[in-house]
Amino acid sequence: MPKLSIRDIDLANKRVFIRVDFNVPLTEDGASITDDTRIVATLPTIVYALKHKAKVILASHLGRPKGKPNPKYSLRPVVDRLRELLDKELGEKVNVAFAPDCIGEIPSEMARQLESGQVLLLENLRFHAEEEANDPAFSKALASLADVYVNDASAPPIAPTPQRKGLPISSSPPSPAC
Repeated sequence: MPKLSIRDIDLANKRVFIRVDFNVPLTEDGASITDDTRIVATLPTIVYALKHKAKVILASHLGRPKGKPNPKYSLRPVVDRLRELLDKELGEKVNVAFAPDCIGEIPSEMARQLESGQVLLLENLRFHAEEEANDPAFSKALASLADVYVNDASAPPIAPTPQRKGLPISSSPPSPAC
């Protein structure tokens, strides 16, 4: 299947899994973001999806937690900053929820309950060793969350992780003009 742009897909009422690069620098304790450049870089794609009535699911890694949960590498601090940026960009309050994991029953239920125009940020993908191992079961679990896959990670792929290789759903990188 040829790669499509996000503009080539009807996003209305679809759960759209967007792989983003939120590998942002944090304070030593991991509580605050020190540079939000990577979050800002994703806004055009996220805003486009929201304006087209998508149910947005965001996934990223942060740091190198070595395949297990580590509060120092949680994406939780990103939620508040992302909400602030989206509120400003869209001129209205945006519901940005945070899933305490990226796979399993809780994130699955949260994804099912999303309404159009809402955002769900999944916890750090690298809290699972299967992410870097390109595990097919991990890919399948991520794929089950969504109808459409969009790759908006700004860093070039280094290794074929599940989000870049194994997700068995439509690949639709955003156009640079989003």
